[in-house]
Amino acid sequence: MDAVNKKTFVLPVSEGSSGNSGEKEWRAAGRRQAVRRLGMTVRILVSAVLLLIFFFPFFWMIITSFKSLGETMVFPPSLLPKQFQFSNYAAAFTAFPFVRFLVNSCVVTAAVLVLQMLTVIPAAYAFSQYRFKGKSFLFGLTLATMMVPAQLIFLPLFILFSKAGLINSYMSLILPFGTSAFGIFMLRQTFNQMPKELIEAARLDRAGEGKIVLRLFLPMARPTLVTMALLTFINTWNDYFWPLVMTTNDTVRTLPVGVASLRNIESGINYNILMASNVMLTIPIIIVYLLAHKQIIKAFTYLGDK
Repeated sequence: MDAVNKKTFVLPVSEGSSGNSGEKEWRAAGRRQAVRRLGMTVRILVSAVLLLIFFFPFFWMIITSFKSLGETMVFPPSLLPKQFQFSNYAAAFTAFPFVRFLVNSCVVTAAVLVLQMLTVIPAAYAFSQYRFKGKSFLFGLTLATMMVPAQLIFLPLFILFSKAGLINSYMSLILPFGTSAFGIFMLRQTFNQMPKELIEAARLDRAGEGKIVLRLFLPMARPTLVTMALLTFINTWNDYFWPLVMTTNDTVRTLPVGVASLRNIESGINYNILMASNVMLTIPIIIVYLLAHKQIIKAFTYLGDK
């Protein structure tokens, strides 16, 4: 049998069509690259503008703290001082009882942090792991307290502390902030992500509730605890309204009240000394944030996974 010759037919491709296709792809790739570069440029510009908006006031505060009094009054103001006046920081220590106010701020902030940890952790654990009657209602009521501003309740609390003889005492500055609804919410969300198998295994090993919390829940919730502690630290350290309302003298007043008192000097406001005091007030917050910012990122990333 004769073999059948099979012919392969190949469609001719014109060089012009191939060249046009390659040129179109090249142009499309160029346009995509241009769009990416434009988007990157816009993001860089927006980030630079936002950085300038948020950073410039802080930069101006630091620069003003090194100026002389005369330079703070000049218009238009100079960007940098002619000569750095480090004596402004020494003057800030003597402008008001700085050390006393600093000690008061440290005592109040540390006490609030400890008290919140002692109340928030058990409450978050109960709302996360226990089932009891009225649980949803109580949790909703806890969250509702976040919508109540301090300015709305300060008068009843002032009367209450006044009748108890606690005005001008640490108790009036600490007890109203002994717990945190936001902290309970954050910690409950973290506790909800604990694998049930680990909890059941721990209970089969006859581990008590305290051991389960300390060995399982708290290590897992470390980023959330650090975040909660940082937010509490910033709010308590910077609080001006409550220490001003609950005190009538300088016995237990905190640093924000002392710094604000520099604006009430009869001879005029020394803005250079005022800014130096503000810098010293801000330094602890910056240090704590730099130490804890990685844990904050972990906390919000972890909360967002569920």
